[in-house]
Formats: sequence, C-alpha cells, structure tokens
Amino acid sequence: MNLIPTLSSILGLGFASGVNLYAAILVVGIGERMGWLSGLPGELSVLANPIVLAVAGFLYFLEFFADKIPFVSVAWDSIHTVIRPLGGAALALASASKLSPEMQALALLAGGSLALGSHSTKMGYRLLAHASPEPVTDSIFSLAEDFGVVGLVLLTYKHPEIAIVVVVALTILTAIVLRLIWRVVRFAFHRVVERIRSIFPQSA
Repeated sequence: MNLIPTLSSILGLGFASGVNLYAAILVVGIGERMGWLSGLPGELSVLANPIVLAVAGFLYFLEFFADKIPFVSVAWDSIHTVIRPLGGAALALASASKLSPEMQALALLAGGSLALGSHSTKMGYRLLAHASPEPVTDSIFSLAEDFGVVGLVLLTYKHPEIAIVVVVALTILTAIVLRLIWRVVRFAFHRVVERIRSIFPQSA
C-alpha cells in the first residue's frame, strides 16, 4: 500500500478543514462524483453521497455570506472552534480507515490538531482585521481562503508529494503567525489595562 496519498489526504484535509470545512468536503465529494478525483484513500468516497453534498453545500452557502460580514464572521468562527477540528479529525480518520488502529489514532490526532491550528490562525487575523471593521477586507480574506482550500485539496490528490511539503510549510507558517498574533493581543490587552488604571486610579 502506498502511504504517500494517505498521508497527503490526512494532512491536506486536516489543514483545509480548519479554514473551511464545508468547502473541503464539497471539493472531495464533487470531485469523486464527477470523476475528477479517483482512488481516494480510506472511506472518503462517502463524501460523494448526494445527502452529504446537499448538507455541505447548504452550510457552505451560509458560511460564504457569514464570512464576509464584519463581526458576524467572528461569531461564525467562534461556533466552529469545535466543529472544524472535529471535522478535520473525522476526515483524517476516514482517510486512514485502511491503516492499523494505531495509525488511525495518529491520523485522528494529526487531522484535528492541524484543523485547530489553521482555524485558530484564521480566527486570530480576522479579529485583528476587525480593528477597522469594513466588509471589503472580510470579503478579500474569505475569497482567498476559499480559493486556497480548493487549491490545497486538489493538490492533495493530484500531487500528494508536493501537497505534503506545502502542508508542512503552512504548518510552520501558522505557528509563526499564531505567535505574532498572541504578542499583538497581549500588547493590546496590557494597553487596555493601563488605560483603565489611568481612568480609575487606585485610591491610596
């Protein structure tokens, strides 16, 4: 059994799910149904089921618009803090369904962790972007994320070796960006605290 396509599927779907779970499901499901993608690892062919595609399409429709409205996108992302990592873990597990139980457990952890990391990064820079809320920035970010997810999922199955390298690079970049976002948030928090103290000084 060639493990490269399976590993690519685990990593690629895990990372993509944290950005837009429903887009990732639609690309795989439609690709399988239309014959654009073949030989999917594990049990991913279930994503081509019409019911799965209909539900994923409806949820993607909701996300497409919610993601482009300031503050609504933050609320939507907050709700999906649990959903996206669980979805990434489930897709990774489905990708590894033909592997040993030990490897399936590792795939589950990897998919969920990658989805949580990419989701946290997305939510972090979206929150920073809301410092000057206007719909154009949200729309640009949202469209770029959607195209990125589609491209990554297609790369995952068309060129798995390259996809693995890309996901590793994105994971490293995500760790760097998360660290920068944390520093900005911590700095902003300290400034707010100092401002409050200046307005309400402690009595002697």
